[in-house]
Amino acid sequence: MLPSYVELHCLSNFSFLRGASHPEELVQRAVELGYDGLAITDEGSLAGVVRAHLQARESDLPLLVGASFDVSDPSDEADVDSRLVLIARNRNGYGNLSELITRVRRRADKGSYRLERDDLDDGLADCLALWAPAYGTARERIVADAWWLRERFGEAGWLAAELLALGNDGAWLERLTAVGRASGLPLVASGRVLYHRRARKTLHDTMTAIRLRTTLAEAGRALTPNAEQHLRSRLRLAQLYPAQLLEETLEVAACCSFSLDELRYEYPDEIVPEGHTPATWLRAITEAGAAQRFPEGMPATVRALVEHELALIAELRFEPYFLTVADVVRFAREQSILCQGRGSAANSAVCYCIGITEVDPSRMNMLFERFISRERNEPPDIDVDFEHQRREEVMQYVYRKYGRHRAALTATVICYRSRSAIRDVGKALGIDPQRIEPFTRNHLWWDGRMVRSERLREAGFDPDAPVVRHWVGLSSLLLTFPRHLSQHTGGFVIARDSLERLVPVENAAMPDRSVIQWDKDDLDALGLLKIDLLALGMLSAIRRALDLVAWRRGQPFRLQDIPAEDPDTYEMICRADTVGVFQIESRAQMSMLPRLQPRCFYDIVVEVAIVRPGPIQGGMVHPYLRRRQGLEAIEYPRDELKPALERTLGVPIFQEQVMQIAILAAGFSPGEADRLRRSMAAWKRKGGLRHFYQKLIEGMLVRGYERDFAERIFKQIEGFAEYGFPESHAASFALLVYVSCWLKRHEPAAFLAAMLNSQPMGFYAPAQLVRDAREHGIEVRPVDVLASAWDCTLEET
Repeated sequence: MLPSYVELHCLSNFSFLRGASHPEELVQRAVELGYDGLAITDEGSLAGVVRAHLQARESDLPLLVGASFDVSDPSDEADVDSRLVLIARNRNGYGNLSELITRVRRRADKGSYRLERDDLDDGLADCLALWAPAYGTARERIVADAWWLRERFGEAGWLAAELLALGNDGAWLERLTAVGRASGLPLVASGRVLYHRRARKTLHDTMTAIRLRTTLAEAGRALTPNAEQHLRSRLRLAQLYPAQLLEETLEVAACCSFSLDELRYEYPDEIVPEGHTPATWLRAITEAGAAQRFPEGMPATVRALVEHELALIAELRFEPYFLTVADVVRFAREQSILCQGRGSAANSAVCYCIGITEVDPSRMNMLFERFISRERNEPPDIDVDFEHQRREEVMQYVYRKYGRHRAALTATVICYRSRSAIRDVGKALGIDPQRIEPFTRNHLWWDGRMVRSERLREAGFDPDAPVVRHWVGLSSLLLTFPRHLSQHTGGFVIARDSLERLVPVENAAMPDRSVIQWDKDDLDALGLLKIDLLALGMLSAIRRALDLVAWRRGQPFRLQDIPAEDPDTYEMICRADTVGVFQIESRAQMSMLPRLQPRCFYDIVVEVAIVRPGPIQGGMVHPYLRRRQGLEAIEYPRDELKPALERTLGVPIFQEQVMQIAILAAGFSPGEADRLRRSMAAWKRKGGLRHFYQKLIEGMLVRGYERDFAERIFKQIEGFAEYGFPESHAASFALLVYVSCWLKRHEPAAFLAAMLNSQPMGFYAPAQLVRDAREHGIEVRPVDVLASAWDCTLEET
């Protein structure tokens, strides 16, 4: 009978360039081998545990959460690879481990850590400790280390026996057994796992060479001598380890009950004034804002929306989220910083009333429950764009209000893409860098993950040469592997108490910046609060233009003072006279405008979303245009799909419509539809959408849909994975499109002066703006200071 076993020392590829398997792969392999549990113990990090947790939850595999550390003396060659493994027993132990990782990361440069033995003078409460000495370490040194561990962790300490077929495992086990008896530390089996299957050894060697910035030929003893550091079969483990050591892994695992499901986000307290609850305060500021938005009284339809949204928000207890975002927006507006909310919840009636968005709910018809629903019970999604030159003021306000121990930026996991993988693997194989660079430049973005033979030949390589085939194969394996953590552009996590007990925090590359170890997808998966404070150059230009209009008119002029649905503005848009405006100024957009002929706000929403890789590759553009022009009948495969597709003439254009189709036509549950949405947003990391193919196709066939239609829908979904736009985001962008177009049409001098002095992000041609300015009588001179709306400043080059 095969023994039971729990692997207690395992690194994923979130131990950057040290582990050679995704966390999901490790969990899946442990399930295949019949393990009773698995510990993910990345080096000085908890970056990979969320991915492992999600996979383990689906696979019903007990997952232990821990981390490993190098606490050796770098000058001691014999001990250079000894490791301390710490595993959380419960929620308190997890918090202590997270705080320890934060401490050792914050004292070191970005991407590294420095654990000192003094950090563990009092042990680490509610954590288990395994000491894994490097193979061949002298007995006296192991004894000293074992006593050090025993004194600090007592009965929560073990000595890890890692038998990796390094030449004399029997003698090594005898040495560890003797040390265990002398120190009182029990022995436990461990594998120091670096990859899920033996075949990944070659990739791991390559990653080691990349990490050490050398070649495989020169890496020498830095490479592992064999492929034993994989998840081994229980039969193999029974042949290597005494049964007692394998049984001891179950004893260790039995001491650990912690799951990431126990993490509970607690909202900040400061956002609710004394005498109010979150619900009463949100109601109060909503009513106050509504009185300003609708001085003649709120329309009945909007009132119904507000009441419906407040009821759902209260039921799910999300009031603090809306209040937190509203507080940040309030600060920005008090400082005259222009901002605009966007996201699934941002374009709601409540957000309109409390000032988060300027999108009037009476102009849209979007379902509030699209992302805020009882079924998913997740925090909503609100991004706020600020003037790009003043966003730092807003970020510093958040730090001042909550403190750096409670607020930090989310991480962005930088993964290997085609060019970086080709470049790094080529260098590790010893290929001349001067030959690699032309090839990486020739690898075009539309080649995707494929390394095409013609590209190799263009760079002077023989695609059939063994070393080239090896190069291509390893590069393909390395694709999507995490390379390092970077800071998100503006995603903040704010905690009621110490953020460090929720997730480790480490230094960012920028001074006075700190970043947590999880990215936005990990936070979403665990239901943790994130607000995005983003920068948008067009907001800087619009704010300047509004100021110039107010200066010329001699009275305040705000964003909400721009009249809605102006026919002259839409006439200008239909002529594609949109150089310099927001979003619809590219050649692709300008060629689309005369065909689409936007005549109302929702037409702009569609325009913003339809000229994207997703709808284009999904074959949605031409059917929509033909139907809009009356050249093709508007048809629906079934009446049940009409509510999802009616607003876009039967053609799915937005991500939300894809979710609705999956629910209505294929029988997806709301949770499954949400996972489909997440996969569309993260297809490069997850490896595609093919795992949804069978369920989607079979679900539609069972419900009587034609296979041709089902295949076409899946193709469109794959197109969305290339970049499909959510309707809620498109609506927020559409407002800025309309505003910038109105300014260009009715206040051209102010608009052009603001554009020529804001340097906003965009794809317009400055030379064209200069010509437009001169056509409107604006003198353009090469000076450095803006004198007035009529004396535009631009250093022409």
